[in-house]
Amino acid sequence: MAAHPQTRIGHVHLKVADLDRALGFYHGVLGFDITQKLGNQAAFLAVGGYHHHIGLNTWESQEAAPPPPGTTGLYHLAILYPSRAELARALQQLIKAGIPLDGAADHGVSEALYLRDPDQNGVELYWDRPEDQWPRTANGELSMYTRPLDLQSLLQTTQA
Repeated sequence: MAAHPQTRIGHVHLKVADLDRALGFYHGVLGFDITQKLGNQAAFLAVGGYHHHIGLNTWESQEAAPPPPGTTGLYHLAILYPSRAELARALQQLIKAGIPLDGAADHGVSEALYLRDPDQNGVELYWDRPEDQWPRTANGELSMYTRPLDLQSLLQTTQA
């Protein structure tokens, strides 16, 4: 049985060690709105009036260390921006906040920035190119790749 084509990933819920620190990143840097906060134990954040795209809680993780490398778990959460210009604005916010990138890539279908949140969860910030620009083989199959992303070119998008 195939999933309905309008099925989407609705939200991600993360265990964090320090709720205020996590809110500083997801609300303060990335700009998600806090839609509800449950004391110092949980918060829900979203954009565009949605109930929540991101849940944060300390129920099992208050002051805990992140999982060690080489273990299973979340690789990264991905935040899709509506345009290249909005991704560039997000990069400007990261630079302003002093948050380093783990990497930046052009995947043909998208351009992506990779970083870590304060709890060392992987975060991908990206925008999708229009589908008619996606790289395809001669047979019409998707042909994604990973190439370096020119960050200076990306930053110039906000100046155009």
